[in-house]
Amino acid sequence: MLKNDLSAKKRMILFLVIFFISCIVVTVRLSYLQFIKSAELQAKTEEQQRSTRQVGARRGTIYDSSEETVLAISSTVYTVTVNPMKIPNEKKEMLAKKLAETFELEYEKVLKRLKKKSSIETIIKRQNKEKTDDLRIWMEENEIYAGINIDEDTKRYYPFSNLASHIIGFCGSDNQGLEGIEAKYDDILSGKSGKINSLTDAKGQSFGDEGENYIEPTDGNDLVLTIDSNIQAIIQKHLEEACIDNACTDGGSIIAMNPQNGDILALANYPNYDLNNPYIPNNEELKNVWGDLEQVQKSNYLMGMWRNKAIADTYEPGSTFKLVTASSALEEKIAEVDKSGAFACTGSIEIAGVRIKCWRYYRPHGSESLREALMNSCNPVFIGLGQKIGKEKYYGYLEKFGFLKKTGIDLPGEANSIFLKEEKVGPVELATISFGQRFEVTPIQMVTMVSTIANKGKYVKPRLVKKIINSETGEANEIEPEYKNQVISEETANNVLSMMESVVSEGTGKNAKVVGYRIGGKTGTSEDGVNTGKYVTSFIGVANVDNPKIAILITLYNPTGEGRTSRRWSCSTISR
Repeated sequence: MLKNDLSAKKRMILFLVIFFISCIVVTVRLSYLQFIKSAELQAKTEEQQRSTRQVGARRGTIYDSSEETVLAISSTVYTVTVNPMKIPNEKKEMLAKKLAETFELEYEKVLKRLKKKSSIETIIKRQNKEKTDDLRIWMEENEIYAGINIDEDTKRYYPFSNLASHIIGFCGSDNQGLEGIEAKYDDILSGKSGKINSLTDAKGQSFGDEGENYIEPTDGNDLVLTIDSNIQAIIQKHLEEACIDNACTDGGSIIAMNPQNGDILALANYPNYDLNNPYIPNNEELKNVWGDLEQVQKSNYLMGMWRNKAIADTYEPGSTFKLVTASSALEEKIAEVDKSGAFACTGSIEIAGVRIKCWRYYRPHGSESLREALMNSCNPVFIGLGQKIGKEKYYGYLEKFGFLKKTGIDLPGEANSIFLKEEKVGPVELATISFGQRFEVTPIQMVTMVSTIANKGKYVKPRLVKKIINSETGEANEIEPEYKNQVISEETANNVLSMMESVVSEGTGKNAKVVGYRIGGKTGTSEDGVNTGKYVTSFIGVANVDNPKIAILITLYNPTGEGRTSRRWSCSTISR
């Protein structure tokens, strides 16, 4: 009996010891949580009870130079998100079916999101009002009032589809600019997203005045371009016709620029693409097999389709570059415009033991003035001028005309020219440069060069944006033209323009004549690479010669059709 009492007493003492220790442990733990971890736990609680939904900012509008024609605009769309914690379990399957049917989604994927233990799940973005209104009606009919959010968002829309596609560019699914002006001015156009902060209780239900806090987005600023939409539409139409008629296997490009202030009035490449559907190929044959292509093939094609050849690709300018040699020679007083018999074309010229032919070597031009040499596009005359100028001075003019660096036009992806380093240039290399071969420039550099001549010899930087309009205040920030160095004198510029007018009225550029206008220009044909069998034909010009308001460069890459240049010359005689 005594033994049993002792055992019971020991068990009681042991129980009390364990109970006492447990109380100490619980007390210590509670104290730790209450006094040491309280701030951290409170923050986690608030985080679990708070959800944030992004509200997209309206992207700034892009206008043409008239400030009336809209080239890019943001339209209102809607984003659907859900808070799975607020949706009753018995209604999740029904809701998943409705969401999948309305927005053409996979039911299983939607249901998986509805069953997640999170405060916010995005179902779909940028949907039209009709579909979201249908969802709202369904929610009322099925008495689902919480857990589904339909918030306003924006989607980029391009009213003219493919007009100026390589200038404007497009946006990605997150409304971020990916190409063209959209990418270059993304920070200015994009604005600042807003937020909807929601605070809920442990069951996921909203409570108090802080149930939802709306932070309004800040719209992006508007841009006014230098582009004239009418001129842009005209050059796109005629560029397409020229490329099709001449079967240009590698397309073409046109740039029109105001030489007085650097405004790009139009810039087009062919083929172009639909800005509203930038991931759909612009080739009908390719569309039929698009689904069978590897992702790498698709990406390569799309990158090529989006590529702005007018600023990102280089080419040999051929005889259009003789304008640089003529300008430099006149500026250096090496030649006069109309000195009769100043030059003599015998069909070829020998430089450092290498004989370089004139394109019309079979019937030499004979005695010529500088004006006549430009009209005839006579290679030997310009080779001789290059030798007299010398490589040091010639490279100095290349730099002043802007050929040794990028123009800085406000578009992404601009390339630079490809010239031999000055120290590596010998007599033969200088000879080929003098008539436009064995180096490469970009079309934008070439049209900037002729604009310099048309602008009384003063360089002006090409530009595409002339005004930024603040979305909140309406205040307009004018972007002033950027003038640089005086490359050649006004007298020299006027003399070159006079010779260019003769090229069109009597020389190789007769096809550019337009009744009632004084047009000056220069034609050019060159090889597209070495031994490729491909050629580039181009025309560079200005109008009117007495007060030029437009400079233009037309470039066709490898014309192979009926309208192509009929002759094929060797690499030493190609330029004309």
